[in-house]
Amino acid sequence: MDAPPNIDSTATHSDSDVVRWLTTETRDERFIDNIFAELCIRLQRAGIPVKRASLHVLIYHPQWLGARIMWAEGMREAAIDRVDYDVRGRSEFIGSPANEIYEGATEVRENLERDPALGRKHAVYDEMRAKGLTDYVAWPLYHTLGKRHLVTFATDQVGGFDDGHLASLSRVLPALALVSEIRVKNRLARTLLETYVGSHAGELILAGATRRGSGTTVRAAIMICDLRDFTRISDNWPRDDVIDLLNDYFDAISEPVARHGGEILKFMGDGLLAIFPLSQPSACANLLRAVTEARQAMAALNEKNNGSGRAPLNYGIGLHVGDVMYGNIGSRTRLDFTVIGPAVNMASRLETLTKQLGKPVLLSRAFADFVERDFDLERLGEYPVRGFADPIELFAYHG
Repeated sequence: MDAPPNIDSTATHSDSDVVRWLTTETRDERFIDNIFAELCIRLQRAGIPVKRASLHVLIYHPQWLGARIMWAEGMREAAIDRVDYDVRGRSEFIGSPANEIYEGATEVRENLERDPALGRKHAVYDEMRAKGLTDYVAWPLYHTLGKRHLVTFATDQVGGFDDGHLASLSRVLPALALVSEIRVKNRLARTLLETYVGSHAGELILAGATRRGSGTTVRAAIMICDLRDFTRISDNWPRDDVIDLLNDYFDAISEPVARHGGEILKFMGDGLLAIFPLSQPSACANLLRAVTEARQAMAALNEKNNGSGRAPLNYGIGLHVGDVMYGNIGSRTRLDFTVIGPAVNMASRLETLTKQLGKPVLLSRAFADFVERDFDLERLGEYPVRGFADPIELFAYHG
């Protein structure tokens, strides 16, 4: 990366040890915030009067646009703040150094000792002046394919950074870019896997469980949930309204599942598949607690939708417990990390039976055995279940 303009390449401040440390001694450190805090401390030891520094990275999480890693003198660990997607429309971003860098500036430099009326106007500069800082510089941090992130440094030294300080900082940036890109991409890979296959499956995939047919047998409580009349809704509602409805519905159902220790393996159109491994002693009870909260969330969502003239959303939930094959299934080039087996089929059949029996939540006898002492269940009797030879004793849950 080219050095920022107006920098004296004959600077006397030592930075080679810092670059060497970044490139050869950080390989075992997983987290960029720890590396960044140590970097700032080492810059100080090299004679560069860094008082405050920040690293801003775009991470493209489903909820968060990016993260800001902030360090100030005296901190052994950096502070991390997540930044949501709406930030670019707020005053904290508009006109800020980050705004200038992301719009293409190659440097933002501000002399904080001069009359504020003569400088840039933004709250971040007023905040730094109030803390006694005298000089500030922000540069883009370039990752592969032109992706731009942001790094900033500030000092409280009278007269600000000199050309030697800036030269030293600029020589550190290429190594910081490489080191940070590795960590950001590792975090991005983990985030994408957590987002699309779930946290547990994501960990297995990152650990190398990518061979087709590889997997294990897991005993688990299984939940399958499906939205009713979705075809009619999707045919009659505007597209954006349908997407909003699905997102609200999945939030209502899935957030309690995650909160109580379940793993959502798949969204299937308007359906959801989740498991609670029985390695958790209270897996079935946790799943039923998640169902309770999900039903409450759906009731609140229906009340909200009713206020806008929309019909209530109906759904069915089937709960069963049994052994499932948990692993990679698919074609040679496209795999799905999921669960299969008769127990999954049973949960699916119970969800279908909720329509016939008019009960939103149905449990098998196998599931009820784990929870009937702690939860009020309605015994419905034995019913034939498609694909299974013997009738299954069913229970309804109204919690």
